[in-house]
Amino acid sequence: MKVGESTQFQRVIGYFHGTIFLFSIIIGAGIFVAPKGVLKYSSLNVGVSLSIWAACAVVSMLAALSHAELGTTFPRSGAQYYFLKRSLGPFIAFFYLWTNLFSTPAGIAARGLLLAGYIMQPFYPGCFVPEMPKKCLALAILWCLGILNARGVKEVTWFQTVSTAVKMTVLGFISVTGIVLLVRGRRENLARFEKAFDADVPDASQIAEAFLQGLFAYSGWGVLVRIAGELKSPSENIPKCVVTALTLVALIYLLVNVSYLAVLTPKEIMSSDAVAVTWMDRVIPSLQWAVSLGVSSSIVSSLNCTVFSTSRLWYMASQEGQLPSILSTLNIHSCPVAAVIQMLIFASILIIPSDLILLIHYVGFTDWIQLGLMMVGLLKLRFQEPNLSRPYKVRLPFVFGTMAISLFLVLTPIIKSPQIYHIYVILFILSGLLFYFPFVHFDLGSTYFNKITCFLQLLLNVSPADDTDEYISTGGNVQKNPPATATKK
Repeated sequence: MKVGESTQFQRVIGYFHGTIFLFSIIIGAGIFVAPKGVLKYSSLNVGVSLSIWAACAVVSMLAALSHAELGTTFPRSGAQYYFLKRSLGPFIAFFYLWTNLFSTPAGIAARGLLLAGYIMQPFYPGCFVPEMPKKCLALAILWCLGILNARGVKEVTWFQTVSTAVKMTVLGFISVTGIVLLVRGRRENLARFEKAFDADVPDASQIAEAFLQGLFAYSGWGVLVRIAGELKSPSENIPKCVVTALTLVALIYLLVNVSYLAVLTPKEIMSSDAVAVTWMDRVIPSLQWAVSLGVSSSIVSSLNCTVFSTSRLWYMASQEGQLPSILSTLNIHSCPVAAVIQMLIFASILIIPSDLILLIHYVGFTDWIQLGLMMVGLLKLRFQEPNLSRPYKVRLPFVFGTMAISLFLVLTPIIKSPQIYHIYVILFILSGLLFYFPFVHFDLGSTYFNKITCFLQLLLNVSPADDTDEYISTGGNVQKNPPATATKK
């Protein structure tokens, strides 16, 4: 990096690209793998399954609109982390960071494996894809995305726009074809919908598990809050993008699920490792490769968006002193490249011993714990700082509704049907104490980390940002915080 060059985040993402980012991260792996999970925990009941997909859309909209207040009040990169630290204190903020350090790479690993499976499936017709080639391809894809992110925001937004156009074309084809097949359909296909609720009805714990599977397909709606420091007019664009994107996504998801069920029976969906590919093999076998390509572009855009947004969150945690300072450095393209590299290293490790459904369980479980904490922090800040400027202020019933849903999704599976992974998650969360007190609270090892930081700055050609991104919102505009409001660990 040359002497005198400026390094800081730029506000270059507007309403169109903000909506594209939401499409990119939401419409990814979920719609192609989660139908199996939703059907399984719905006791193969078609009516209950479709109802859960619709209910997941309502829940996601409710949570996303409540969550949007964080990014409009504090329009800065990594706004969730900063909000939790300001409202609930550094320990809760570290809990959020600690779970994110591993749950996000776990989600990246799950989608990387799914993407590799879809790409390789046409080369292994009628049989399972071998594990070793699939894992090698997944690793290669993740590190290629890391290189793309290191090139900066313009390259990322261009890639997201192209890949979103491809995925919408594929999903549109599946949706329209399903409707045509229903209109001209065979009697057995129509009977599947006429007797949609005739199968067994799932109990409360199964419904909660089905919700976790369906909500995984809608996950990612908080991405704009994470990248609020690079959004134009965040107080206006975040709510607008959320409403636009989630409404269209809900419509697409319902149509795609109807299309799947118009061609495949619930048991056939359960036995398929790649539902969209199996669907195309039944409808137009010669175009199976095209669906694999379209699905792959869908998942890779979601992966790319996750890498882009999470690196901003880790960047902010580093600025606040809870991660090594090297993670808050930027390269010449204004990318926190050290944070990207750390994330991909963690994801690569998780790819080696993998179980896709278990990873989805883990990610969904921790995400709803974190969202519940954010709603508690939102209520606390409403009373602690009533005069804080809030250009967008969500209604309290939305906040309480989101909290209730979070409690239901977290507690019901634990109480009704406890699993061993619940214990693992709790132990993992508590293990954060072993790192928080020595390395964050008492700041041990800072001298050692400083030496590593100097070496890595030279190796990666990065430098600290020119400003610390201390922003608050004032009636729809963005201005810098006075130094007194900046919080430290």
